[in-house]
This record gives sequence, structure tokens and C-alpha cells, in this order.
Amino acid sequence: MKTYSFIALAIALGVACSQPPGGRGAGEVESSPQSGVRFKVEKVAGGLEVPWSIVWAPDGRMIFTERPGRVRVLEKGTLKPQPLFVVPDVEQSGESGLMSVALHPQFSSNRFLYLSYAYSTGGTRVRVVRYREAPEGLVDRKVIIENIPAAQFHAGCRIRFGPDGKLYITTGDATQRALAQKLDSLAGKTLRLNDDGAVPQDNPFTGQQNARPEIWSLGHRNSQGMDWQPESNLMFQTEHGPSGFDGPQGGDEVNIVEKGKNYGWPTVHHNESRAGLESPLLEYTPACAPGSGMFYRGSVFPKFKGNFFFGCLRGEMLIRVALDGRRVLGQEGIVNNYGRIREVAEGPDGYLYFSTSNRDGRGKPAEDDDRILRLVPQ
Repeated sequence: MKTYSFIALAIALGVACSQPPGGRGAGEVESSPQSGVRFKVEKVAGGLEVPWSIVWAPDGRMIFTERPGRVRVLEKGTLKPQPLFVVPDVEQSGESGLMSVALHPQFSSNRFLYLSYAYSTGGTRVRVVRYREAPEGLVDRKVIIENIPAAQFHAGCRIRFGPDGKLYITTGDATQRALAQKLDSLAGKTLRLNDDGAVPQDNPFTGQQNARPEIWSLGHRNSQGMDWQPESNLMFQTEHGPSGFDGPQGGDEVNIVEKGKNYGWPTVHHNESRAGLESPLLEYTPACAPGSGMFYRGSVFPKFKGNFFFGCLRGEMLIRVALDGRRVLGQEGIVNNYGRIREVAEGPDGYLYFSTSNRDGRGKPAEDDDRILRLVPQ
């Protein structure tokens, strides 16, 4: 399976990952060298604190999370000054805090909104909670799943509804790498649940002795991006590789994740392979630190349609991957000089939105960081 060196990718594009955030002002014309697409980067909102996850309600409102625990709303281009909700028991340290937000596929009728966040109970754990949006805010709290192992680092946790209507959850290995291979632990896995938290009967390990039935796939170190390829419905995930203390640095991955399969961590990593374990579709050494992942489905950028995008924290860029099913046709880095990039999402207008993560303790914030920005065709 073809893999790519992140160094080669960066050098080929003239990308310097150490450039200061804000080195290129929003509004200047940029381009995708491989596709020839030209675009401007526009600022949507600023003065934020580590915006982690972005979704849109059917009425056009942008709903996004900030790591300290705030659920924010941007409506008709204006950021509401007061949060929609503040998670009261969020635990924020290192990479943990409030992470992903997902809307129920029938949000228009049931108003269900899901959050994943870290909390403390004699140690860091992650839970996924469902709320109902009402005029007075988020109400009717229901825990979907909790007590997911976590730590200051490797806490996951991306949540998204799949094409099958099930809720998928990525979990980190909680810096206890051996847990990723243990079927009696939720750490280092992809989980699959019904919208009410019940376990689907067709999950791969349902009924297997000493196995958690919520598990869909195993052997993950810390996956933080997830989306399904249009037409094929293949699940793609981005995953952080080892950081030195738990293995040779680098080895970040893009994986095609399928039912019941084992993605190898920590038995194999980087470009290593072993029978019965899945190798990555793409591998990046040195680390680019992928923090998100989405397929572009819109028509505003026709040359991007079907491409997979993900934000890079350490790599400080968006990476665009052109695909034909499981086959990689090419890739490139675009949108640099804004510092650490976390989320990337497609808006209802067909524009590509992304968020910076320069106030997460590892970046160099610009004056108006953190920001949500968007790519607009030029």
C-alpha cells in the first residue's frame, strides 16, 4: 500500500511548518497547486479558545465547541456573545476538555445534540452525552456512554453519525498503549452505538466473551478525524502516531476503518505490517498531527469534490487527498501560515471552513486567535 513522507510533501510544496501564525493575512488569494483551484481565506470569527468541532443546524446556524466547555453559535455571520451551553463538569488539561459535537440525523424534528468531553472521577474519563435543544438552551441530559479511559493526552474523541444512522465514537489509548489491543477496554477503539446508547446487535464483538460489545474496530492510538467516503460509504479516519515516549516519533495515519478489523497499535506502527493487522492508507513521518477529517461533497469547488481533507496541528496546514475509492491519486498541503489547524468542515454554502488551535498551549497565537476561517472561491 502506498505511503507518503510528510517531509517530502512539505518540501515539494515549499511549506515551512514553523512559520508564525497569521503570516499571511486572511483575504489574500491562495491556491491549490495540484488542482489549480484559487481561493481566498476569509475570517468568520475570532477571539475564540481552541474551537474543536463544527456542525451546522438545518436553519443555517453554525454550532461549534470550545475546549474549555463552551458550545457556541454563529448565526447569520454574527457570533452570539453568550454560549448556547457551558458543560458544567468538563475537565480541561492537556489535550482533554470539550471535544466533538454531532447533531442527530433527525435534528429538525427531535432537536438532539451530542457532545463528547473529558471529566474527572479520580482520574480522567470521557463521556458522550445527548441533549435536546429547547428555547431555554440544552435540556434533557442523557448519558450515551461514559467511563471511557482517557488521560491528559490521547483522549480522542470524535463523534459522528454514519450513513447507517449509528453513532460512531473514536477513543484514545489513554497513554496506556496495551489497552488498544484489549477487547475488554474501550480505549484505543472505534465504538458504534444506537442513537440512545444501546448496542446494535450486528456489532462485530457482540456476544463474545470478555469483549465490550460497543467496539467496532481496535488497535488505534488516538483517532480524531472521521468521515465516510461518498458513494462507497467507506469510513476514513485520521490517527496520531507515537510521540517518542511510546514509540518512534511520526507514524501519523489515514486509515480506512472497517467492521471488526485491527489497526495494529501498538503491535505495529509507521509502515510496519503483520498478518491480521491493517496497514495505513497514508503514513506521515515526521508527524503532521492530524486533528480532523472530512470529505468534500459540495459544488462550489468542483475539483475538490470527493477529496478528503484534514487539519494538521503540528503540520500547520490542511492536507487534501485525491482518491479513487481506496486508491490515492495524489495529495498536497494547502492553507498554511495560520498556525495549528484543528477542524475542517463543509458549510451549507459549499465553502470549506477550518479552525485554528493556537491557544492550546502548543501554538503561537496571533492577535485575534483562535479563529474560524473559510475558503471562498476566487
